[in-house]
Amino acid sequence: MHIDTQEIGARGEDIAMAWLRERGYYIVERNWRIGHHEIDIIAQHFDTLHFVEVKTRSISSWQSPYDSITKQKCEALRKGAMAYRTIHRIPHNIQFDLIAIVIDDHGNHTLEYTERIM
Repeated sequence: MHIDTQEIGARGEDIAMAWLRERGYYIVERNWRIGHHEIDIIAQHFDTLHFVEVKTRSISSWQSPYDSITKQKCEALRKGAMAYRTIHRIPHNIQFDLIAIVIDDHGNHTLEYTERIM
């Protein structure tokens, strides 16, 4: 089964949203953009607003989902989150998290959730 990078990314975000919902998170936004900054998922859980980066890779990829979390990516995520917080006047605590998903050739997946990536 071969799917392209955009399909893998969209599938990963669908998986991540379902996983978060199953754990009681309320999905506030998906793919929120301002300028060239994008937040994959913004979810609320109790009094914390989570800015979630979703990284999905096929099992045949040479790069782990974690490899793409660079200093520049963290800075872009922070700037996007601060813009969102300012625009929407968010009083909640905020947190930056990562969901890393690997999809195999049969469509099965593994998911790892890392809280407070920065």
